[in-house]
Amino acid sequence: MPLSSPRRSALADQVIAALREQIASGEWPVGSRIPTEPELVEQLGVARNTVREAIRALAHNGLLDIRQGSGTFVLATSELAGVMHRRFADADPRDVAELRSTLEATAARLAARRRTEQEMTQLDTLLARREAAWDSGRVDTFVEADATFHMAVMRASHNEVLTALYADLGTVLRTFLRHDVGEELRPEDHLDHGRLVAAIRAGDAETAAAEAGSYAMGCRAFSTG
Repeated sequence: MPLSSPRRSALADQVIAALREQIASGEWPVGSRIPTEPELVEQLGVARNTVREAIRALAHNGLLDIRQGSGTFVLATSELAGVMHRRFADADPRDVAELRSTLEATAARLAARRRTEQEMTQLDTLLARREAAWDSGRVDTFVEADATFHMAVMRASHNEVLTALYADLGTVLRTFLRHDVGEELRPEDHLDHGRLVAAIRAGDAETAAAEAGSYAMGCRAFSTG
């Protein structure tokens, strides 16, 4: 729907809000290229300069990455996620692994106690999707499927702060996982997540926590001293 406002600054804020919503909702996933400036001008019914101003603002905040000659790509899902990405891009892989292990173990423990039947159905679906992604041999597809599965475990914890923090770290975690996986999926690197889902279903909080906490520390790049 075209946007309108008597003041250009307010209009730019509306465009920023509209683009941010597209990103936050997942309509434009992390790593995807957003529509071109002319396409956004047509969609939003505003001047090209206003669209350009909004894109530059979101790039400055870390949500978008403007690549000359290639387009503009989604870098993070929120301003905090953008900050996290810039702050921890060069972090020690072991430090990232230990943080991920702590967050995922805590979420799994809570999920085993609080999950709903609907969430169990979703976990079953996402686990199957993760396995299919692995079998496909496509690294990027697997990384995205793995991240989506773990995010669902986070949501099943019913701890909004924990879930939001993990989501904001999502770009950092995907980057390290992508680097760890490398250029191909190797059978020896496969980690079975079926035991985690079974433990959550059974309400076995400690087993669920142990399973989830072991995955990050078991990654090839993170297990070296």
